[in-house]
Formats: sequence, C-alpha cells, structure tokens
Amino acid sequence: MNEILYLKIDRNTEIDHVDVRLGDVAKLECTNVAVKNRLKTLKLLKIQADKSNRYIFSIMKVVELIHEVYPDLEIQNLGETDFIIEYESPEYAKGRWNLLKVVLLCITIFFGSAFSIMAFNNDVGVDRVFHQVYELVMGVPTDGFTILEIMYSLGIAVGIIVFYNHFGGKRITKDPTPMEVQMRLYEDDVNTTLVEGCNREGTSIDVD
Repeated sequence: MNEILYLKIDRNTEIDHVDVRLGDVAKLECTNVAVKNRLKTLKLLKIQADKSNRYIFSIMKVVELIHEVYPDLEIQNLGETDFIIEYESPEYAKGRWNLLKVVLLCITIFFGSAFSIMAFNNDVGVDRVFHQVYELVMGVPTDGFTILEIMYSLGIAVGIIVFYNHFGGKRITKDPTPMEVQMRLYEDDVNTTLVEGCNREGTSIDVD
C-alpha cells in the first residue's frame, strides 16, 4: 500500500458518547476513500464513566491502532502530538447544577464589577473632582448630580459594551475581545498543564 494518510487532531475535543472513534477527534484525508472511511470508524477508546472526565491520548497510540489495520500505510500527522478527549455525560450536562453555577457566576461578576468600580471611584475621589470641575466651569457649586456624573455613567456602560464586543446578544465587530483572548490563553495553558502532568505521571494513553 503506497497511500498516505494525512491526520489532523485538535488539542482538545469534547464528546458526549462513550464509544470514541477516530473520526470523532480527527480530520482524515487519503486518496483511498475506502481507507479513510474505514479509519473514521476505528475505535480509540471505550469510556467507562457516567460523569465528566478527561483522557490524554498520544498520537503514537493512534498510529499503533491504525497500523494494526493497515500495517503499510504511511501516516503524516498535521496536528497535535498529544491531545485531550474530554467526555461530558449528557445527563450530567443537563443537570440543574450547571444552571446554578451559571447564575452564581453572573451574580458574582455583576456585584464584583460594581464593587470594583465604586472602590476605584472612591480611591481617586471622582465625586470630588466632578464637583470641582463643575464649580470651575459653571462658577457655582453643584447642588447634587450634574451632567458630569450622567455622562460618566453612560461612558462606563459604553466602555463595557465595547470591551465585551456584544450588545443584545449580537457581536459588534468581528475582532475577538480582550476577554476572549484571555480565555483562549487560559484554555491553552490548562490543556498544556494537563498533557504535561499526565506525561510525567505516565497516565496518558500511549504505546507500550
């Protein structure tokens, strides 16, 4: 057999079924369509769990399993050398606990952000600065809230909308927000830590 199999696997793949096939985690390309279709159904892992779990898989183990079916097939790996199969039980994902976590997270972010803004304004004395600016420009002391406080509040709201790049569930621009960039970096760091930790402990699914 002189065909070449091109294999590309992402760093992290989430699945919701216990029988993991090669086609679930990898993109395959081969001039021999029969070979490609057969390998898509190649069984990689049988998950024995009823809750979420992670499995670290080596590309060498994938090559070994492929060669058990096609010993002479040449394989070109275009993806990761170690990848994560993340299993999430459908029953666990639909549980009320996940909804509760989302609600608690939203409440924490809302009140935490509000407290941070108020603490910052109090530290730098924004209220006092506004009163002084108003008196300097208008020539009379302020008797309460002024246009400065109103515009400042609107500016904070606009700044948050621009920062998160969303309004009413719609994206304003196509560029990723700083939050999305940081979340992607955090996800990459977590995946790297999981892979390196399993490799050191020898708990990853690899060749013997």
